[in-house]
Amino acid sequence: MVRIGAGPFQLGSEDDDAIAEDGEGPVRVVELDAFLIDRAAVSNAEFARFVADTGHRTDAERFGWSFVFKGLLARGGRRARRHDTGTPAGRLRTAPWWIAVDGACWRQPEGPGSDTESRSDHPVVHVSWQDAAAYCHWAGKRLPTEAEWEIAARGGLTGKRFPWGNRLRPDGAYRCNIWQGRFPDHNTGADGYVGTAPVQSFAANGYGLYNSVGNVWEWCADWFGLPTASHTPLNNPSGPARGRAKVLKGGSYLCHASYCKRYRVAARYANAPHSTSGHAGFRCAADA
Repeated sequence: MVRIGAGPFQLGSEDDDAIAEDGEGPVRVVELDAFLIDRAAVSNAEFARFVADTGHRTDAERFGWSFVFKGLLARGGRRARRHDTGTPAGRLRTAPWWIAVDGACWRQPEGPGSDTESRSDHPVVHVSWQDAAAYCHWAGKRLPTEAEWEIAARGGLTGKRFPWGNRLRPDGAYRCNIWQGRFPDHNTGADGYVGTAPVQSFAANGYGLYNSVGNVWEWCADWFGLPTASHTPLNNPSGPARGRAKVLKGGSYLCHASYCKRYRVAARYANAPHSTSGHAGFRCAADA
């Protein structure tokens, strides 16, 4: 883990690429106590140790299915049976590239016939917020608040779009794992990856965090809510007291400019705490 010192920080964005309903803005000042945060997302190998020690059964395993990106189904060696979600061919109407696959879980990321043997250092996926919180409790840690996550992801920079600055590819170099090509039908893999990348891929940010944007969405502790302007700094904000969805940050390997630019540090997303998919994971935090 790395230690992020206490102090005032600038949170949020009024970026032209922000999606209005996401609530990235207004920009506000927050006062945070010092905290610790993992350098990288929790890997398959780390999650496997947790399961071996506790016998934890993930939500995807209990439900018997999870969402897999359609372009990755072939990885399983044989086409997995699709779960009946009441939508055509087990798809989401608003995002037909997601297929509900029977048997898809953290052990079998693309469904039956797939495994993580060659991906032990990749981020664990198909984990819900509840699964992430259980892991953190076992590890003696906790999930970061959204404010902690964003400040850590910024790597010491203020007001920049990415952990390294404002240009997506400075000097033409790839700095994160996002979609390359034509979404959702053709990913060239030009950044080196189709699907997840190892948790310590690409250069770390100024605080030493890896993949704080791209690769997989990361669960935060907060319930999702829309921020409001404040004339005074917010002290250790932790989101609404209750809600229906939890905050995720960072974007994933599926983010593309033609669809959404949520691979910016201020971008945010919401999903139910029991939901699972092939592009959501987490990293842990702790009090300093």
